[in-house]
Amino acid sequence: MEYDNTNRGSLFKNERKEQDSHSDYNGTLNVEGVEYYINAWIKESKKDGKKFFSLSVKPKQQQNAPQGKSAPAKPKYEGRKKDDEGDDIPF
Repeated sequence: MEYDNTNRGSLFKNERKEQDSHSDYNGTLNVEGVEYYINAWIKESKKDGKKFFSLSVKPKQQQNAPQGKSAPAKPKYEGRKKDDEGDDIPF
């Protein structure tokens, strides 16, 4: 029987941290079958000085666009204002 990682994740110390802005920990997270990258920074509360984790989560693959391709750009309406969009209608 294979282990089920659904709704589970793990964090590891970031051994490649080169700048203060880089996360202190990173890893992966699975939420309802979707894989995510997770990053964590150790922060200190200004209010009471207690330490906590600040988290960032990003999908491993974009859900709406095929892998390796970006979403199509929105068309530009050159020289037209938003309220001029309906001026081409003949009635």
